[in-house]
Amino acid sequence: MDFHPRPQAAAARPWAFPAPARSTLGNGLTVLRCDRPGQQVVAVEINLDAPLEAEPAGLDGVATIMARAFTEGTDRHSAEEFAAELERCGATLDAHADHPGVRVSLEVPVSRLPKALALLADALRAPAFDESEIERLVRNRLDEIPHESANPPRRASKEFSKQLFPADSRLSRPRQGTEETVEAIDAGAVRAFYERHVRPATATAVVVGDLEGVDLDTLLKDTLGAWTGDTAQPWPARPITADDTGRVVIVDRPGAVQTQLFIGRVGPDKHDAVWAAQLLGTYCLGGTLTSRLDKVLREEKGYTYGVRSFAQVLRSLPDGTGAALLAISGSVDTPNTGPALEDLWTVLRTLAAQGLTDAERDTAVQNLVGVAPLKFETAAVVAGTLADQVEQHLPDDFQAQLYRRLAETGTVEATAAVVSAFPADRLLTILVGDAAQIEESVKALGIGEVTVVAA
Repeated sequence: MDFHPRPQAAAARPWAFPAPARSTLGNGLTVLRCDRPGQQVVAVEINLDAPLEAEPAGLDGVATIMARAFTEGTDRHSAEEFAAELERCGATLDAHADHPGVRVSLEVPVSRLPKALALLADALRAPAFDESEIERLVRNRLDEIPHESANPPRRASKEFSKQLFPADSRLSRPRQGTEETVEAIDAGAVRAFYERHVRPATATAVVVGDLEGVDLDTLLKDTLGAWTGDTAQPWPARPITADDTGRVVIVDRPGAVQTQLFIGRVGPDKHDAVWAAQLLGTYCLGGTLTSRLDKVLREEKGYTYGVRSFAQVLRSLPDGTGAALLAISGSVDTPNTGPALEDLWTVLRTLAAQGLTDAERDTAVQNLVGVAPLKFETAAVVAGTLADQVEQHLPDDFQAQLYRRLAETGTVEATAAVVSAFPADRLLTILVGDAAQIEESVKALGIGEVTVVAA
C-alpha cells in the first residue's frame, strides 16, 4: 500500500485587523471600504447620527420604530414587494437603534450587491412610513415589553440604568421606550424624527467583502450617492454622569428560585489609555469559565452556572470623552444569594490585596489576542467592528492597535485597571429575586444600603 506523505503545517503568517480605505461621496456620505479576498458575502453597515438622546420628550422608542420601518418598504415598494426583492437577492436587511445612533445592516452575495445596494438606498432615502405599518410596529413593540419585564436579566439591566443615571438622562430609561411612550408614537412622529436626523452628510457606510472586479465607486455613486439631504451638524451629545455610590436595590419577585445579579458602575471608555489593561483585567476577573469569579462561585461553591464581568461602551463623544459600563452579571440560587454575594466581594477584595498572577494575565492575552484571526473571519464581524469605531469616534486603526497593546500589557497594569474598575465600596448592585428570602442576608453583608422595589 502506498502512503501519501504526512502534510506539514505551514509557517504562521502575521495577522492584523484589516485597515479600511476612506472616501466621501458627493452627497457627503462617508465611506469605509475593506477588501477581504474570499469573502463572497458582502457586509454593509450604515451608521446614522440619530441617537436615543435626540428622541423628543415623551416619544422614547421612536428611533427604534423608525429603524424597524426601514425594512418595511419604500415609496416604490410595498412591504411585501420589498421583502420579496431582498429574498431574490439572497440578502438580509436589519436595523436597530441604540444610544450612539441607528445602525442599518445588509448582507448579500457579492454577485447581487448592485441590486441590494439599490434597495438599501431606497430604504434610506424614501422610506414609506405607512400609517398601517407604523401602527403594526408599535403594536409589536408593545407586545414585547411585558416579556422583557418578565425576563430577569432584562429587568435587572433596566433597573440598573434607572438607578445609576440621573432621571433626566436618556441613559436612565429603556432603550426601546416604555408602554406609555411607545403608545404615543405614530407615523407623523417617525417621519419627523427621520427628517430631522437622517441625512447622508452625518452618516457613514462601511462595505466589507471580496470586492475584486466590483466597481464600487460607480456602484455607490449610483445607489447611496443618490440619497440627498442637508449638511446639518451632528447631534451635540451631553457628558455622561452617574451615581456609583455603593448600594443594593432588590427588585422583588416573590417565589423566585434564582436571584439575578447585575453589579457595576461606569468607567473609562476606549479613548482612555487604560482601556486595554481594563479589558485584560476584567477578562481575568470574569471573562471565561477559568476566571476568578467562576472558579469560586461555580466550581468551588456551585452557586451558579456562570458569572461574567464585562466592559461595554455606552457612548463616546467626538471630543474623545465618554463612558463604558463595567459590570458583573449572572444568577445564583435563592437560598445562597447572601453567601454568593459575600464570596463575590471576597474575590474583589482579594484581587485588590494580592493582584492578578502572571499565569492569569498570560491566559487572558492568549484568549483575547490569539483568537482574533478566527473572530474576524466573516465580513459581517469586520464591518460591525469598523462601524463601532465610527460610532465611538475612534481612529480606523484602533482595533489593530488594541491587540498590540493587549499583548504588551503587564500583570501589574491589568491588576491596577481591574481594581479601579470594580472597587468593592463603589458598586451599584441590582438583585431580581424574592426579597423576603434574601433581604436580611444581603443587609448583613454591609455592602451598602438595601432598598426593595416592586417588580
